[in-house]
Amino acid sequence: MPSRDDILAFIAENPGKAGKREIARHFGIVGAARIHLKKQLKELAEEGSIEKRKKRMIRPGDLPSVLVVNLNTRSRDGELLGTPTNWDPEHGNPPNILILQEQRRGKSGPQVGVGDRALVRLNEQDPGPQASYCARVIRRLQKQESTILGILRIDPTTKAVHLEPVDRRVKEVDIDPRDLKEAEDGDLVSVAVHKVGRYGIARASVEHRIGSMNSEHAVSEIALYSQNIPNVFPDEVLAEAESAKPVKQQNREDWRDIPLITIDPADAKDHDDAVFAQADDDPENEGGVVVYVAIADVAAYVTPGSDMDREAQKRGNSVYFPDRVIPMLPERISNNLCSLREKEERPAMATRMVFDAEGQKISHTFHRVIMRSAAKLSYQQAQKAIEGITDDKTEVLLEDVLKPLWQAYAVLKKGRDKRAPLELDLPERKILLKEDGTVDRVVVPERLDAHKLIEEFMIQANVAAAETLESKNSALLYRIHDASTPEKLENLRDFLSTMNIKLPHQGGLRASVFNNILDRVKDTPNSPLVNEVVLRSQAQAEYHPQNIGHFGLNLRRYAHFTSPIRRYADLIVHRALIASLNLGKDGLPSGFEDKLEVIAGEISAAERRAMLAERETIDRLIALWLADQVGAKFTGRIAGVTKSGLFVRLQDSGADGFVPASTIGNDYYAYEEAAHALIGRATRETFQLGDTVEVRLAEAAPFAGALRFEILSPGKISSDMGRRKPTTKKKNWSQRTGKPAGLRKSKSRKKR
Repeated sequence: MPSRDDILAFIAENPGKAGKREIARHFGIVGAARIHLKKQLKELAEEGSIEKRKKRMIRPGDLPSVLVVNLNTRSRDGELLGTPTNWDPEHGNPPNILILQEQRRGKSGPQVGVGDRALVRLNEQDPGPQASYCARVIRRLQKQESTILGILRIDPTTKAVHLEPVDRRVKEVDIDPRDLKEAEDGDLVSVAVHKVGRYGIARASVEHRIGSMNSEHAVSEIALYSQNIPNVFPDEVLAEAESAKPVKQQNREDWRDIPLITIDPADAKDHDDAVFAQADDDPENEGGVVVYVAIADVAAYVTPGSDMDREAQKRGNSVYFPDRVIPMLPERISNNLCSLREKEERPAMATRMVFDAEGQKISHTFHRVIMRSAAKLSYQQAQKAIEGITDDKTEVLLEDVLKPLWQAYAVLKKGRDKRAPLELDLPERKILLKEDGTVDRVVVPERLDAHKLIEEFMIQANVAAAETLESKNSALLYRIHDASTPEKLENLRDFLSTMNIKLPHQGGLRASVFNNILDRVKDTPNSPLVNEVVLRSQAQAEYHPQNIGHFGLNLRRYAHFTSPIRRYADLIVHRALIASLNLGKDGLPSGFEDKLEVIAGEISAAERRAMLAERETIDRLIALWLADQVGAKFTGRIAGVTKSGLFVRLQDSGADGFVPASTIGNDYYAYEEAAHALIGRATRETFQLGDTVEVRLAEAAPFAGALRFEILSPGKISSDMGRRKPTTKKKNWSQRTGKPAGLRKSKSRKKR
């Protein structure tokens, strides 16, 4: 048997490629010795020396074979260097990656430069002393732009004009005052940068006036710019969309008489799924139900290799802001031809699923159909009808459509309860805007059975798609969710131990284990805290052509099928079904499976940047909303603890702000990672994740989307939490009490 060091060395030399099989083959391990290898790998994983990722072993901090990098500098030899776009700071500084410029048969590979973002594949060449890895570019994801977004600043005395860039890494530039495009001081504008002479200073002219920074539109523009999200369709893409003709029946099954309905948010503009259910009339399936799910047939309009297809792949998904959507597809497609509008004929990809009385799926089939939505309902409208409050539209649907849907959901819920997916209780807040685009209020929408019904129907349709394609040995993009890493589980275990809750050490943890923990703290003051920490212990879901299952949903196979209007992954699944089931000539092209790993990396990265843009916009809007309330007092909950201070989330608005450690109390506060707490060394005063506190708003920075609070509440006095001895270090002064405060200085940090 190889030693531990031998195994770790092999994994280090083959990051992302060393699975149990590869390790056994390399060291010649056969027969019963494989059992000892499995035990050795398990021990290495439990102590945090290795991580398992898609059946491959890597060391903590190692990179996957395909990843997205920011190309941000060059070495002294002129070689291009990049760093991973997604990097966990817990592993230290991001490693440098040497970018190899590929030359094959006289043709160069993708051309990239400093400032670009690229999808790369790691290479086994020696990177030399200037980097930790070598990589070859698969595709450039963005190109360096000469356009800068920023705030226009006009000096009232000299009338000199300059731009304060949104990206703080970009230097301020002077603007030609003769070309302001009617922009005023304080407006958000985009400018084109030019140089005066060969070695002259940079000057700029206003290209587009976006408007006042107080509006949601301007705030979301900042997020689009900072995350490099394309939001203007090229002319050729719009022309292709406008030339599209409505699809007729053309060899499709006729489902127009099935009373499928759409149930969506009240303000939804596109409708990509419709549902219907009925009791199964098969005497051998007593108590069973038949569920129909019809999904907009985007593949009928967006064909592989077309201009719309390339743009959709580039965008990856739609991006949702409080007052608008940046769609993946032009509105002619997303809001018109593919939207399952009420009483209008539309092409659809549909599945018919049969469930027994216990909610277990017996069978399913896929169909390419023409359908006609019987009604468009909102979640609240459908829910009220079931609760006995009908209107003119729901009155006629109640008996034959709505009640059978809820009866089917009751059956499917039995199966869901047995499956026991991860059930986190983390309410989502929604920003409501005034007519001028500013924040009116922040609300927590009620979670209705209507929401859960549609969610469960969509999950089952997604499972059916994955099962069908897997049975046909088809290329497929799975939606995967890995189990937590040993390090995250150990941190969670340490935290739960402070509440006398045990997390098992042995065996593969299932979602039900976490649910049991959440049930123990339900309806207690610790419930929000434990839900938050359990969430942070989970891995992030992504797309990949190799299946490892979906841990959170507790499903062995799962693919996204139900939203091709807004997710490119779903469009690929639709095309794969069309090709595998011979439902048309517009299916997935042959040989496409070779591209799936690259596409999975692109659209997973696009999903993460969309989430960041949405979160940044909400942060900036709330900071704008609270900017005139500096000095006001609020109640909040500690939502994060770091060495440099506390993150506090306000109770009413969900706004997040930071409390620097140097402004807390009259003690030196030590960070106890296991307890997620700052603890006074002398007083034992404790501020822990989940604590309810009162704070004063000290500063609001709308431009950065940041809030700074001063804590007003005293901490809990703890005698058993933390292990550090009291200190007699010199103290500075607290802004809260006017008494000596902790020495720890707050680090500059805008947002968690």
